[in-house]
Amino acid sequence: MVKKGRIVAFFLIVLLLGGLIGTTVMGVTKEIKLGLDLQGGFEVLYEVTPAQEDQELSQDLLNSTVSALYKRINVLGVSEPRITIEGEDRIRVQLAGVKDQNQARELLSTQAELTFRTTDDEEQMSGADLKEGAAKVVFDNNQPVVQVTLKNPEKFANITREISQLPQPDNRLVIWLDYEEGDSYQEEVTKPADEQKFISDPAVRTVLSQNTVVISGPPFQLEEAENLKELLNAGSLPVQLEEIYSTSVGAQFGEQSLNKTVLAGFIGIGLIFLFMLFYYRLPGAIAVITLSVYIYLILVVFNWMNAVLTLPGIAALILGVGMAVDANIITYERIKEEIRSGKSIMSAFKAGGRRSFTTIFDANITTLIAAGVLFAYGTSSVKGFAVMLITSITVSFLTAVWGSRILLGLWVKSRALSKKPGLFGVKESEIDEL
Repeated sequence: MVKKGRIVAFFLIVLLLGGLIGTTVMGVTKEIKLGLDLQGGFEVLYEVTPAQEDQELSQDLLNSTVSALYKRINVLGVSEPRITIEGEDRIRVQLAGVKDQNQARELLSTQAELTFRTTDDEEQMSGADLKEGAAKVVFDNNQPVVQVTLKNPEKFANITREISQLPQPDNRLVIWLDYEEGDSYQEEVTKPADEQKFISDPAVRTVLSQNTVVISGPPFQLEEAENLKELLNAGSLPVQLEEIYSTSVGAQFGEQSLNKTVLAGFIGIGLIFLFMLFYYRLPGAIAVITLSVYIYLILVVFNWMNAVLTLPGIAALILGVGMAVDANIITYERIKEEIRSGKSIMSAFKAGGRRSFTTIFDANITTLIAAGVLFAYGTSSVKGFAVMLITSITVSFLTAVWGSRILLGLWVKSRALSKKPGLFGVKESEIDEL
């Protein structure tokens, strides 16, 4: 006797899953963050060296550098920057959606070490003499300037007293950003204003005892003044960064990559669905359902992880579909073999599921090990691929093995398929008589 309750339960489960996916999938996909290869952006890899000769490059120093870089990136308005430490002396920065790459380079790599020097390049004050986070943009005669606050106004007064007594043009306090050994004010002052390395060189004629200093530079644009303020507030980098690799992806190219990849994914998955329906009949239809749930769950889990989706990530997702299909095919082929041997549908279902489990489990474990190695030793894009692959394999194991057997089990245990091997893709002539 056919147990209709199990068939009703099957359709109720399918309807509930379909309703859940249909009402929430758009919201889930909109919340997923895209990598720079899908929305455009800028990526740069730096080699890190100590800023001082007696300094050692440690993990703490690298972490401090990453923190300083995050502060600087806030200036660019990038919502989801990714900064990762690679190996012992490299830092990779990925800025999806960034528009001005030159500005990004300048903000990231500059030391932002402010120094006050004489015209003979003797350092009088440094960024250590400024109050942290106190720089701000103010206006002087409608011209944007950067105002910094001093920790010790008395020290500044003594410095300006000495400089004010010097004859012109030596009575100048030269303000440098990232002064390097070999730089010379005497050489730079002969260059055009827009090519000079120092910021400004105001003449000092009186003793200045105030606790603030205004940096006017060559006339700042407002954006330039804001950038300098943010750099000073973020603090100087504790290391030196040397760019060894960079790449950029235009926003339009990234969008085209996303559209083409998604289209290719739809075509590939659609062909898989047609194959399963044609070759495995009812079990194939159940595989289509569980694969749809698998894809939905992957997107949900990826969103929960707050991960960034990249082209390698999409490739790993589609590869996960292949792994899930493979698990279904192994199970269904085992069931078909049991049916051909003359067993009943119920017995074939139980034996096929039991005998296929070890094969599926071993295949997933070996792939997980490979993905784990990729994650442990790979770079950023490889790590993204590995994360999506691990997630895909885990979820596919649940849906293709556990989910498919529950749904197919409802039909088998309802006894509606007891005399219908054709629904499993097995012809009557192929069944051995016991």
